[in-house]
Parts: sequence; C-alpha cells; structure tokens
Amino acid sequence: MVEASVSSGPIKYPLSMRILHWIRAVLILGLIWAGWRMTGFPEDTPMEKFNFYYHNHKQFGILVWLVAIVHLAIRWRKRAVLPQTPSRLTGWEKLLSKIVHRLIIALTLLVPMLGYAMSSSFTQSDGVPFFFIHEVPEVLPKNDAAFEVYDMLHEYSAYVLLGLIVLHAAGAIKHRLTDKGGETDVLPRML
Repeated sequence: MVEASVSSGPIKYPLSMRILHWIRAVLILGLIWAGWRMTGFPEDTPMEKFNFYYHNHKQFGILVWLVAIVHLAIRWRKRAVLPQTPSRLTGWEKLLSKIVHRLIIALTLLVPMLGYAMSSSFTQSDGVPFFFIHEVPEVLPKNDAAFEVYDMLHEYSAYVLLGLIVLHAAGAIKHRLTDKGGETDVLPRML
C-alpha cells in the first residue's frame, strides 16, 4: 500500500490566483495614488502632465476590471482546491474576513465601472482609452449631472476599497505576527 505524502508547507492558492492577487493589489494602489495626484493638480498644470495621468488612470482602471473578471473566473473554476477559512479563527474573525473579501471583490469590479460611467457621461470627455484600443466605446449618454453622481460614487467607493485593503492587510499581518506558521497565519497561502 502506498502512503499519501503529507505536505509540510501551507496550503496555497493556485499560482494563477496568487499572481493575479498581487498584480491587482499593485494596480489598485497605483490607481488610488494616481487619482489623488491628478485630482490635486493646480489649474496651471501643463496639459501634457494632466492628460498623462488621466489617460493612464482610465486604461489601467479597465485593466483592473479585466484582471478582476479573470480572477473571479479562475476562483470559480478552482473553487474545489482553494484553501478553507482557518477553523481556529474566532466567529467574528471568520465573518469579518468573509465580508471584507467579498466587498473587495465587488468593489474591484464596481470602482472601475463607476470610473468608466463617469468618463463616458462627461460632456467634455476625451474618451476611454485602453492601451492598443484607441477608444473603448462610450455607451452612456453625455450628461454632466450624471457625471457628478458617478464622480462622487467613484471617489467614495475607491476610499472604501482602500479602507478594506488596509483592513485586509492588517488582518494578514496581525495573524502573521501572532501565529507565525500556525493555522491562522494565512499570508503564506498567497505568497
């Protein structure tokens, strides 16, 4: 009889999910930084600098949305092999983890969609570029009142997403420091 080998390391997420997780994290944090930077430009900012930030913020926002869609598809397809929530977490930690993860996923989809809606509805929009595609079709009617609503929702939802990312990272760091190598040390699952 052949004995099953027992892995001494932590159960990890599939490599494709780990790569997409970190790509998405870098892109989102970069977009939030660029959003702060570009909305804080003074009126006399050279148009080239202004256009560079807005142009890239739009196309990388679409990229985040596409990465999130691919990540969800892989997550659904590999759901049988994903690591389970550690049983040693307290009830409130399990609930908070579930809520935070689901909200991050939802906002990773929603924030770029609101940005697209904002740009698409703005009467003076120069379009929504996406790398080699000169312009993504704008499907919303031009309406500056709608633009104001989408602008506000895009901004506030980005702040909520940032807060959730901080909470997510703080939880991973807390468990890393208090249970290094233990069941609730979830960081190695994503490395």
